[in-house]
Amino acid sequence: MDENIRFVFEEKIKRVIKNLEENNINGYFVEDEKDAIEKIKEIIEEGDTVSVGGSMSLFETGIIDFLRKGNYNFLDRYEEGLTSNDIKELFIKTFSSDAYLVSTNAITEKGELYNVDGLGNRVAAMIYGPKKVIVVAGINKIVKDIDEAIMRNREIAAPANSKRLDKKTPCKKVGYCMDCNSPERICNKYTIIKKEYQKDRMYVIIVNQYLGY
Repeated sequence: MDENIRFVFEEKIKRVIKNLEENNINGYFVEDEKDAIEKIKEIIEEGDTVSVGGSMSLFETGIIDFLRKGNYNFLDRYEEGLTSNDIKELFIKTFSSDAYLVSTNAITEKGELYNVDGLGNRVAAMIYGPKKVIVVAGINKIVKDIDEAIMRNREIAAPANSKRLDKKTPCKKVGYCMDCNSPERICNKYTIIKKEYQKDRMYVIIVNQYLGY
């Protein structure tokens, strides 16, 4: 990356982290996936019960494999052979986990987290339940404000995830949100986390890479 562009990005990220911390959310900026995993090791302890939300970023950074190989009680929603009932039980167990790892649809420069869910299990656990919530996001998730976060979801995250999940939705065909009424619509639960109530519950790790949708 050009050093002048890098300067602009880094100054923006500094503002984001400052605002996250003012919102009672611990913020970090790391260079790559290895640094992200090292930071996660500092936050969670061996033997902890750990769960994850649906996230391409966690796969791309190798965090899913790290949790599988680590000394953790990993509630692995991606384990082969799980039935729909098994997955529902994992979602419920997530609320009593020691740590919940997830990504986000967007982070505003004010330090707000914007998310859109299909079932709502991901955003529900971010809001309440797990003792710690660790959000891992690439620099591509940073937006100026909530309006830009909404647009990002409509134009990037929603159609990309619908295609990934092979949903029968209009956005899968045209590449942008049409605010559909499809039975397979994945944009149902909209949340904004402006602040965290409990100190040292929520952590945001921004990775200097483009990750996920």
